[in-house]
Amino acid sequence: MLWHHATGALALDRPRIVGIVNVTPDSFSDGGRLRTVDDVRRHVERLVADGADVIDIGGESTRPQGATPVDPEEELRRVIPAIGAIVADFPEIPISVDTVKARVAGHALAAGASIVNDVSAFRLDAEMAAACARAKAGVVLMHSRGDTADMATFVHAHYGSDAVGDVVAELGAAVQCAVDAGVERQRIVVDPGIGFSKRGAHSLAMLAQMSRFTALGNPVLVGVSRKRFIGEITKGASPSDRDAGTVGANVVALERGARLFRVHDVRASRDALDVAWAIMQSGTV
Repeated sequence: MLWHHATGALALDRPRIVGIVNVTPDSFSDGGRLRTVDDVRRHVERLVADGADVIDIGGESTRPQGATPVDPEEELRRVIPAIGAIVADFPEIPISVDTVKARVAGHALAAGASIVNDVSAFRLDAEMAAACARAKAGVVLMHSRGDTADMATFVHAHYGSDAVGDVVAELGAAVQCAVDAGVERQRIVVDPGIGFSKRGAHSLAMLAQMSRFTALGNPVLVGVSRKRFIGEITKGASPSDRDAGTVGANVVALERGARLFRVHDVRASRDALDVAWAIMQSGTV
């Protein structure tokens, strides 16, 4: 399977790692660490050396508590110089821009990004689908409810008797809306939105029933890295204490059909997923 994007295609013939770059002051795990373009360059150099296949850069936090919406000009000020530097240093690495705004996506794609990772699955900006279609961008449609200020809280975490079915249906509708707007199916990846508008039990159910998401027919990306539900299980109070739990969740998601994994700690997931993949592909001897 190939994931087509604005600058080429990524083969999903093995687990692929999406390395996180937050150029925000308030992200839940690492906000404020990357203050300059040189900070970004050093961070991306490490992510690539550790095995990242895609770099995902975001300029607006959706943290569970106190996320502050960012206007497009400020978001552009944060992400465009970083994208330019990454393109210059690693022209072969696809860059994803994590945004819900068509204006930001358009400028990021013009600056060299290949993919738009929209945590609202095109809900929050009516122009986003058309902007992605024009640029032939790869897209990640993530399930969420609400806006950027509350989508990572429990405000909208209300489901019927089959929460996974509700999320699958909402994601399926988002895929169809994208296709109707001109985005080719071969460019669409879906993301169940672990931790977004979902309590811990909901997130666990999404991972346990991953095959229901792969049944939509699009590649599946999971973003469990350092999420709150992991801390609830491991008692890891700090996000940085949840990397081992992240690895465990990613390996299970891989075995159940996910192929893309958005993480902070690339090396740990790279090694674990590669070993798990080798076991999955091995035959009898």
